[in-house]
Amino acid sequence: VTGFNLWGAVVTTGVVCTFYCTLGGLKAVVWTDVFQVGIMVAGFSSVIIRAVVVQEGIGRIINDSYYGGRLNFWDFNPNPLQRHTFWTIVIGGTFTWTGIYGVNQSQVQRYIACKNRFHAKMSLYINLLGLWMILACAALCGLALYSIYKDCDPWSAKKVSAFDQLMPYLVMDILHEFPGLPGLFVASAYSGTLSTVSSSINALAAVTVEDLIKPNFRSLSEKKLSWISMGMSLFYGGVCIAMAALASVMGALLQAALSIFGMIGGPLLGLFSLGILFSFANGIGAFVGLVSGFIISLWVGIGSQIYPPLPERTKPLYLSTAGCNISSGNLTSTESPLTTVLNTPAAERPALADNWYSLSYLYFSTLGTLTAVVVGIIISLLTGGLKQKADRKFLLTKEDFLSNFS
Repeated sequence: VTGFNLWGAVVTTGVVCTFYCTLGGLKAVVWTDVFQVGIMVAGFSSVIIRAVVVQEGIGRIINDSYYGGRLNFWDFNPNPLQRHTFWTIVIGGTFTWTGIYGVNQSQVQRYIACKNRFHAKMSLYINLLGLWMILACAALCGLALYSIYKDCDPWSAKKVSAFDQLMPYLVMDILHEFPGLPGLFVASAYSGTLSTVSSSINALAAVTVEDLIKPNFRSLSEKKLSWISMGMSLFYGGVCIAMAALASVMGALLQAALSIFGMIGGPLLGLFSLGILFSFANGIGAFVGLVSGFIISLWVGIGSQIYPPLPERTKPLYLSTAGCNISSGNLTSTESPLTTVLNTPAAERPALADNWYSLSYLYFSTLGTLTAVVVGIIISLLTGGLKQKADRKFLLTKEDFLSNFS
């Protein structure tokens, strides 16, 4: 859509990100993230302002979105197989985001780097405001996208080849006459990518050195460990570039990212929850619970990629090409991009495909967490967990919980 070569952009992004992570470490990652947030907001703002001008007011955007079914917040269907409902977003989203902010190494590493607990809490509150701002901007851009193309959907009209190209298509369509602004949006997208990848590279390198290399090679000097850490950053940077190939076949990137966070973060959240909430939890129970959580969440997650849910589960909203000038005739579509591309013939779908594998991706984290906790409790009780004495400083007490509000 933008004219950039996909793999050229991927490799360039990976190399730049790996370079400053290797040389600058956590400090470079944090300060570049601060700068990148400003770029992201500026990129979003340029699209929103121009879209409001094109549509002659934000009221028209909201009105089009409302009557197009894009503002349905109150779907209280309790069915966990339904893709997006009030409950999947509130319950599933709570577990997913708790895993991201509570036990994710890249986040915890930043909390520990703060001067004290107060600074760590303040950084989270500031982050919350920034996250709300980014999400609000992204939502407004999505509504503007629908309002502008409600009568001529670019994906249905084959003007873009992937669902994730819709936003760049909008940018090139409404901002092409303003030199620099399309580039600002590309920089905004790059900023989000660099922020995520750099945090991951730095966290992976730190964990490898601190938990795997230091305990087993105690004679290594700090200088050698520093060189090893930089080498690990280079290695994981290469891995991230290679993983981009996998991401390219996983469909919608936001759903893929949240699915992966859920499949991996859910069992980890369950592991930590087991340890701080139950004094009788032991090492055997924690290990078996973690492995069980991974098996269950990866089973349903990978299964949902192989056998995507049918339209009756995803409930794709109406898309129209009635306003397009298409030589083969005007068409309308109600199918989602993922269903059209990845759908498997019904005869080839196993029985689990329309039940177990159709679980909403937002519940992957919930499933992994609950599996790890329940299995961990059972195994701990069966292996003598009640006989051990746990140090209270490792448990979450009422006083610890209440101190978060003081």
